[in-house]
Amino acid sequence: MTAVLSTPRTDLGRVVVASGPVADHAVGTIVTDHTPTVPALARVVGADEQVPLRSGGTVRYANLDYAASAPALAEVAQTVQASLTQYASVHRGAGHLSQITTRRYEAARETVRRFVRGRVDDAVVFTRGTTDAINLAAHITRGDVVVLDIEHHANLLPWCAPDRDGSSRARIVPACTTLDDTLDALEAELAAKPAALLAVTAASNVTGEVLPISRLAAIAHRHGARILVDAAQLVAHRPVSLVSHGIDYLVFSGHKLYAPFGAGVLIGRPDWLDAAAPYLSGGGASADVDVTGESPADIAWHTGPARHEAGSPNVLGAIAIAAACDALESIGFETIGLHEEFLRAHLDDGLASIDGVERLSIFADTTDRVGIAGFDVTGRAPREVAEHLSESAGIGVRDGKFCAHPVLKRLGHPDGAVRASFGLGTDSDDIDRLVDALRGLTGNRRRA
Repeated sequence: MTAVLSTPRTDLGRVVVASGPVADHAVGTIVTDHTPTVPALARVVGADEQVPLRSGGTVRYANLDYAASAPALAEVAQTVQASLTQYASVHRGAGHLSQITTRRYEAARETVRRFVRGRVDDAVVFTRGTTDAINLAAHITRGDVVVLDIEHHANLLPWCAPDRDGSSRARIVPACTTLDDTLDALEAELAAKPAALLAVTAASNVTGEVLPISRLAAIAHRHGARILVDAAQLVAHRPVSLVSHGIDYLVFSGHKLYAPFGAGVLIGRPDWLDAAAPYLSGGGASADVDVTGESPADIAWHTGPARHEAGSPNVLGAIAIAAACDALESIGFETIGLHEEFLRAHLDDGLASIDGVERLSIFADTTDRVGIAGFDVTGRAPREVAEHLSESAGIGVRDGKFCAHPVLKRLGHPDGAVRASFGLGTDSDDIDRLVDALRGLTGNRRRA
């Protein structure tokens, strides 16, 4: 066998082999004469974890739940571990370790800015995750917000919360059966009545379908609105550029970017952030406090990220996100894309071959997806399917409504579905194991 970087074909018959030497990170496919296999592209924590089987014994865990939380990259875990030896409070300490930690924390902002190609004056605010970041965005936004009904709850419920006058600012536009018609519906909504913001997902957490960010940004800007992009399901898979895509605000989570839980990012234009009251009140957000006057307290608040990062920040979370950004840039998104496209085609072909298994799709005209496949097994409850995959084959998938209830309802699955998702630590054997287990569950029924 020869390790080569290749361009996949959806029929998986033969693989077109790229010529020339392949870098260490670029081993995308191992080609045999008959069945091509794809090794994992990067080492992740827990890659060799053994899990019990119902039949007895154990098997290596096949993690196909990356869309919920991607396992940490080995180099990210090593960076976090190394940082613990020089770990101290940030910003308000003169000690040597405090100075080191502060420099690392602030350097993490610049790494994030570079990773998503932010503008030089964009604010990079560290949060607890995507949900927290969008709630911060809702806190600083004044005016109506237009959203689609296909959003994850994180990019739906914060906008639906009552405003100061008790009314909801959210104007929810139903997605159409085609993406082009959906963009037209958004354009019509923004043209009919001004809005402050268009808030959209970059990739569906249910189906993996990728939305055209640049076109959405152009629609928003054409009608005087800004755009917020929920990139939680995209940044680990595709390059994102605030400048090139025309994004005003971008949010994502570390735990979907191969970093541990507990940290996320909002990056974008600073004026709304500086004009809004602090997201949290407390130390670090305040520049000066005086309680000697007639009012309870006379407070001067910082501008910039500090205004919304009161308290002691999650330093290790920020360092981990930066390490993940560096690791993905080192691997390269072309290599990542080839790896995931091959696995996606392999999974799609496998699911399509099984009678009674149907993959979910929102739009009839989308051709671009990240490594996410929501599917249904006829006559089987989603939890039954997920438990079977776990207990019979050591496979981890997600079942339920994926915090996207309106999407599942519009797709005709109000009780939920099953979702398989993958990434850098996935190999083609994981996909084969899933397909084989589903064939076993359905009685080996191959689609005619």
